[in-house]
Amino acid sequence: MGNNIQIAIDGPAAAGKSTIAKLVAEELGYTYIDTGAMYRAITYKVLERHIDLENEEALTNLLLETTIELKPSNDGQMVFLDGQDVSDAIRSNAITSYVSIVASKASLRKEMVNRQIKMAKRSGVVMDGRDIGTHVLVEAELKIFMSASVDERAKRRQLDNERRGIDSLLSQLKKEIVLRDKMDSERVASPLVQAKDAIYLDTTNLTILEAAKYIIQLAKERMS
Repeated sequence: MGNNIQIAIDGPAAAGKSTIAKLVAEELGYTYIDTGAMYRAITYKVLERHIDLENEEALTNLLLETTIELKPSNDGQMVFLDGQDVSDAIRSNAITSYVSIVASKASLRKEMVNRQIKMAKRSGVVMDGRDIGTHVLVEAELKIFMSASVDERAKRRQLDNERRGIDSLLSQLKKEIVLRDKMDSERVASPLVQAKDAIYLDTTNLTILEAAKYIIQLAKERMS
């Protein structure tokens, strides 16, 4: 498809960003980049190495010597950490609990953003995360800020966990999501905020397909 554009999708945890972004990318024939998976991958390595989560220099140095690759597959996007497939391992409760702490470090985020900008050099990309419209794809032709109620996001996270064989309590997931929202929006480095030129999309009462179709329609309008 000619006249390709960049699509940035931001929003809090469990808003449906990744699932919807993948559908949009598939429909448009675009490249999909899950930046959250990149932060999860480095968090996995940090925990494996038992590095102090508050030692920003050590965390950043670890990232500098780390290769993170995102590869499309029939089962969705695969994540490779130094050549090892960690696609499922990075979705554990432990990673979910600690990823916001690792992702809050300014120098580590700077390196990640540089990598993400390089990955999206060409148009025809859908990228989702927390700071895509504000720090990564600042010139994106279409920016979406996606959210949903805490109750709905907790239900979605629980369903996702069940599919992955992870046990979780709904009440605990709600607490974790509220805490994650607070950490993501209050961090000093690239906080979670809606870009001024982003369209707000509440997915609480929308199906995944309905949300994807809405974004695809907006994208096609931007292309023309």
